[in-house]
Amino acid sequence: MAFYRQLGVIPPKRHTQHRDENGNLYYEELMGEEGFSSDSALLYHRYIPSAIVDATEWKLPDQTTRPNHPLEPRHLKLHDLFPETIWAETDVVTGRRLVLGNADVRISYVVSTEPSPLYRNVVGDEMVYVESGEATVETVFGPLEAKAGDYVLLPMATTHRWVPKGDAPLRAYTIEANSHIVPPKRYLSKFGQFLEHAPFCERDLHGPTELMQVEEENVEVLVKHRTSQGIVGTRYLMPHHPFDVVGWDGCLYPYTFSIHDFEPITGRVHQPPPAHQAFEGNNFVICNFVPRKVDYHPLAVPVPYYHSNVDSDEVMFYCGGDYEARKGSGIGQGSISVHPGGHAHGPQPGAYERSIGVEFFDELAVMVDTFRPLELGEGALACEDAAYVGSWNRNAGAAK
Repeated sequence: MAFYRQLGVIPPKRHTQHRDENGNLYYEELMGEEGFSSDSALLYHRYIPSAIVDATEWKLPDQTTRPNHPLEPRHLKLHDLFPETIWAETDVVTGRRLVLGNADVRISYVVSTEPSPLYRNVVGDEMVYVESGEATVETVFGPLEAKAGDYVLLPMATTHRWVPKGDAPLRAYTIEANSHIVPPKRYLSKFGQFLEHAPFCERDLHGPTELMQVEEENVEVLVKHRTSQGIVGTRYLMPHHPFDVVGWDGCLYPYTFSIHDFEPITGRVHQPPPAHQAFEGNNFVICNFVPRKVDYHPLAVPVPYYHSNVDSDEVMFYCGGDYEARKGSGIGQGSISVHPGGHAHGPQPGAYERSIGVEFFDELAVMVDTFRPLELGEGALACEDAAYVGSWNRNAGAAK
């Protein structure tokens, strides 16, 4: 996205000498996407950024998945994955439990009170939604402050770590792509500026405002990366701390975006899910369902009509408010509903009728739609509500 930022000290011309007060050269690093053909940033390091002392295997948390077969809608209770007794033993990176995944995206959940190790994902961008709690996300570009309702976008290969703040645990819903995560093209001009009809704009994206300088030697960094056999981990030992950047500029950097800054698009009749879209990656989209005035046609039915996602799986993470269409199904804060392609789904019995005349929905949810089937991770299998598959049968009478 063409939203240029500059922080710290940089030379007037790129790819030219940049020296400290003692005449020592800084080391320029280009972090760029799509083989020098897309957005990039130039970072100036005090030490050589490619130097490593050692590389050993880092064993990732369980990444295995199994197909959703036989084909069923699912209800997953994520809060059950992390009882209070283990909060103090987890961090946002190594404590993640894989819930759903395919070749394009993986969705995990974690509850943490501990700082994470330094971490770099070179598989793709990460979009982390903070369900509750607060954290400082320390990055090579500078620190970000994250609170409940914030998305934290971490571009591929950004070295960072999570440091929870306060007494409450940090609850994080992580969306890891095998691609880059960007705003939809229909919201942007041909030069990359947000257009007037977009539900958010550049003012809502908050990048780092200061740099971090850490003097430390022999520092470990966990790296998630790809091989021909799949996604694996490596543990680097680096001679100097990677947070040694004295300045950077460009259009590629981490940022936060609050779901509360998303301006909902409404209409006289029910708006389809693309009206709620905020971001997209390769073969998936991310949508926000936020408090809003609902359909105002005199004969409107405000809850969603029943629909078959013939090309996609729909994953809804319920993170606030009272979701009108799911009443009576047991879904609440911290729930995920999984409605796979080929399964017609919609409101629970009674919700269709109850919604008539309602003028406002007080709900908060993050939706991920994928265009390849999702499989179930170990986290999903550990927190599933087995009764959900039959929830539409309860008092499901014919139309009168």
